[in-house]
Order: sequence, then structure tokens, then C-alpha cells
Amino acid sequence: MMKRRAVAAAVAVAATSLALAACSSGGSSSTTTSSGSSSGSGSTSTSGKVTLTWWNNATSGGLESVWNNAIKSFEATHPNITITNVPVESDTLQKTKIPLALQGNNMPNIFQQWGGGSEVSQIPSGKLADLTSLTSSWANAVSGLGGWQVDGKTYGIPYDLHAVGIWYRKDLFQQAGITAPPTTIAALESDDAKLKAKGLVPIAVGSGDNWPDAFWWESFAIRECPQATIQSSISSKSFSDACFGKATTDLQNFLATGPFQKGFLATKAQTGVGSSAGLVATGKAAMELQGDWDPGVMDGLVSSSAATTLNGNLGWFAFPQVPGAAGSQTGSLDGGDGFSCSGSTAQVQACAEFLQYLVSPAIQTQVVTIGNSGLPVVAAAASGLSTGDQAAATQLKDPANELYFDVALPMKPGQNLDTAIANYFTTQSTGNASAILTSPSVP
Repeated sequence: MMKRRAVAAAVAVAATSLALAACSSGGSSSTTTSSGSSSGSGSTSTSGKVTLTWWNNATSGGLESVWNNAIKSFEATHPNITITNVPVESDTLQKTKIPLALQGNNMPNIFQQWGGGSEVSQIPSGKLADLTSLTSSWANAVSGLGGWQVDGKTYGIPYDLHAVGIWYRKDLFQQAGITAPPTTIAALESDDAKLKAKGLVPIAVGSGDNWPDAFWWESFAIRECPQATIQSSISSKSFSDACFGKATTDLQNFLATGPFQKGFLATKAQTGVGSSAGLVATGKAAMELQGDWDPGVMDGLVSSSAATTLNGNLGWFAFPQVPGAAGSQTGSLDGGDGFSCSGSTAQVQACAEFLQYLVSPAIQTQVVTIGNSGLPVVAAAASGLSTGDQAAATQLKDPANELYFDVALPMKPGQNLDTAIANYFTTQSTGNASAILTSPSVP
């Protein structure tokens, strides 16, 4: 979670050149490196017992329960392996904890991994274990594995996949007289006006966390830019094509309609009932552009009875079309969550065994149902998806989907991209966006 998390051009991105920011190799803690040599943090006892520290972003709700139960059931059948669960808030984990650990001597043995360019940036640290030989007998059956592979080697295993779209409250749409989700930006703006007329907030956004803002600009970029242009721009770390400027104009025009809640610049995305997810969960806003994990976040912000009512009222639709634009009108942002391993040879072997357990049908079904955190990486668990998640799962099949830009880019440029877009939201809301529009810089 973001994604979000896990898991992440300035907005005009008119002539941006991004520099690859590789992580340093850090200290000399004993880890199994990407080349397979063992120098690993932590230790294993002479009795063969292995202790693993696990950093993940399931700090509350159903997924935290799933992970705690998975530890218990795994340890019951693996008595020589002990796993210590250390949940960390997603933004802190991605931007602070993991980067510092990669440079220091306190590397966890299992840690959240979003793949893509972010993973590529971590490999030079020497602290990501090459899991290829340990997972080759089963990992090819895991959907989306390619996002965690580099040069044919496996450095992480996904446990869920995500598609980004707009979650909406059917009951609030009904109050506003909206009979079907909008399919174009013009229709979305029209529906926003209908919701406002009923005293409802049309769309919630958690700008206080930066990365939700990026979903908006990147979604407009997918509509405006051919897929080949997006991919070549990410590869070259330069967003100079005119289509990105068109995406900025689309965003500028949309922001001018005032679709978001008051104080959105300071609103968190997923923390507390006052977050953007909380506003939708409590019926104070009708929509949110988010990943398919959003219902799981919302469930953790309201009572169990309210969550049941909420889930019956939630629907999902793809980001609306921009008619006449040169990009895909059906593709969306997507991604996923996974884990990488680090440590001694014994610890990495134990980690790989645990990751295999996490993608078993039994645990995957819990991730989808109890965890309500994403789409499964094994087909056997798909039957547990809600109606909204089934729509999001269908979206994953679109060949024009793009990995979240901040994850597709190396870690530091990706974080800078999120910040630059958030700065644009701020300046646009105060009527002073011209500097970012004309001279973007994301080193």
C-alpha cells in the first residue's frame, strides 16, 4: 500500500531530466548479497534455529491479523524458524526505514518490496538476496513475478497486485441522481457538480501524503501519452514530450473545478477517520482515486457493522477517458506489493520458505478476504474478491496499464516526482503554478 504503496517529472514535466540515484552499499553487516555470497545481518544458532525480522506495512486492520496468524501457523510447522513482526507505516517504511537500512547495519531479513526501478536502485547495496535458485520450483506460478525480477534474477516475491481507479459510494451517487459511473472527464465534472448541489464532497484526496496527488497526474498522462512514449520517458528519465504538458493542462483544468474537500492539502490518505479514505468510509465524500486496497483501509477506520454496510455501497470504475487524446483510454496505473530477503544463507533460505507460504492458496484467500488489501497472485484465491475488486482485477488485464511512475523510476527520482506533483497541487490551489509548469526539475 502504495503503495502504496506501498510503494511511487514535475507535473509539467516539460523538460525534465532525472538522474539515477543508486543506494550506497552501506556497512559490513553480514548479509547474503545479490551475488549469493553470505555476509548476513543477524545470526543463526548452532542448533539450526533461525530468527527473522519482518518489516511490512500492515499496521492495522485485517491484513495485520492475516500476517500475525500466518506467522503462527508457519512457525507451527517450522519449529526452527522464529519470525518477529515489525509493522511500519507505509510512507515511513518506503522513504526512511528501508533506505537507511540499506545504507547501515540494521537490515531486516524480510522487508516490503514494490519492485520496478525502486528495487533496481536497492540492488547495488548488496543486501538484496538473489532468490532465483531458492524459488525457481514454484515462483513462476505467481502472477506479476516479472515486476520483481531484474536481468532474469528474482529479488522479491509479490503477494498481491493492484489496479488504480475511482472508488465511489453508490448511496451518495443515488442521492445526487447519478445513475451510472462517469466514463469521461467531462461526465466526472458534471457528476461532481451534482454532488456539490446536494451538499456532498465529490472527491477526497490525501494530498498530505504526496503520492495520492501523483495518481491524478499520472492517470492523465496515460490518457494523453502513447504507451511507448511513457515507457521510453521513464527509461530515459526525461519527460519532455508535449503529451506530458497536455496531461498537466488536463489536471490544471480539473483542479480549477474544485473537486476535492476543504483542506485537502493537509489531509492524510489512510490515517484516521479524517483521512481521504476515512471521508469516503464515513460518507463525507463520494469518491477517491485509489488502489484496490482502499476498501481494506476504509474497513479499519469504521466499526465492523459500518464496514459491512460500506462494502455493500462501494463500487469501482476506471479513470475516465479524455476523448481525442493520443494515449490509452482504457489503461490505468497498476503495481503490487511483495517482499525481499536479506541476511545469512540460513536466514535467506528461511525467508524464501516463508514467502512461498504467503503465496499459498490458503494465505492468499485470507489476504483477499480478511486482509481486503489487493488482488491475489494465485488464481485459486480470486473467488473471494468483492464486486468492486473483480472490476479492478479485470483492469489488470489491460495491456496499456503502466506501473506507478514513482515505482517504475529509481527510488530517489520516484520520490522526487511525488513531491514535485504535490508541490504543483499546492501552487495550483493558491494560483501560483506557473513556476512549476515552466521549469520543472526532478534531480
